Amino acid sequence: MTPENYQKYLRLKELANPYKALLFDVDGTLADNMLAHKAAYVATAKEHGIILNPDLIDETAGWPTIAVADEISNRYKVSLDKYDFAKRKSSIFIEQFIQKTKPVDFVRQILYDFSESRKIGIVSGGTRSTLNITLEVIQVLGRYETLVCAGDTPEGKPSPQPFLLAAKQLEVDPSECLVFEDGDPGVQAAISAGMSWVRIDQI
Repeated sequence: MTPENYQKYLRLKELANPYKALLFDVDGTLADNMLAHKAAYVATAKEHGIILNPDLIDETAGWPTIAVADEISNRYKVSLDKYDFAKRKSSIFIEQFIQKTKPVDFVRQILYDFSESRKIGIVSGGTRSTLNITLEVIQVLGRYETLVCAGDTPEGKPSPQPFLLAAKQLEVDPSECLVFEDGDPGVQAAISAGMSWVRIDQI
């Protein structure tokens, strides 16, 4: 861990201490893989003749892939099968990028530190199959009590539903949860759920 990241870790540890449950986003929060996800989206869009501006992926951080596919359809005025697009994007990500995923070390250390004394939840817009591989690669698999992912709730982030489901499964009041996020949709979801939050990319 670099000295800068160690300072971030200490700040996060202090923030996390009062809470009964810690809820972690994965892509861009626990896993340093947003550039890889952007590349997979760009490659998938290219197969459909779309030159995708990767900034769209920043805007929709935390959204389920099928929702991002819908947004691409709307922005670029093309008719995409969102389920086929999502499946292909996941395939490209898994085939080309997932094994190279590195942890965000100062965030993962928080999860490690509190995994015995707090309830830990993973809340992501990714698919369960992809998330399980990512969590294994960054050595987090099995260190949490619940995993809420795409399809587990009728609505994904920025809806509060995924975070509220995690709190229910952990049997913790939303007010006693701290959410770790790296994007606006996730923060909006946390606020709507009545939870505290921290943007790990702005700490």
